[in-house]
Amino acid sequence: MTLSPAICALLCFAALTALLALSYASYRVGLVLTGKASANAWTRGAQTWSDPAFFVRLQHAHLNCVENLPVFAAIVLAAYATNQLAIVDGLAMVFLGLRIGQVLVHAISTSPTMVFIRANLWIAQMLIVAYWIVNLCSGL
Repeated sequence: MTLSPAICALLCFAALTALLALSYASYRVGLVLTGKASANAWTRGAQTWSDPAFFVRLQHAHLNCVENLPVFAAIVLAAYATNQLAIVDGLAMVFLGLRIGQVLVHAISTSPTMVFIRANLWIAQMLIVAYWIVNLCSGL
């Protein structure tokens, strides 16, 4: 059995989210294992440690994926459950490409130009989401 593009994109999005979490967590584990930081040096929601800007950007990219993955997953699963996966298949890899582009831009810089590019990549994803929702609902 081959995976549809939508299911493949969903799995890749989940893998990307996990990879981003591992990227900044690995940095922190390295600091703990080398004795440069204690294991409780990072407190959620409070600035207790000064990570390098790159790892902070990776963490923010991860959190952005965590916020958006459930929306994509709900759409793919709804399409699957209603036998309308073909609606999502057509743009699934485009959506994934936009997501990967957004993550890369997020990791590179927070300059005004890069934030503008990142925002436009997100807007393109949301337009695809809206298209899918409208088409999935009209097909019921």
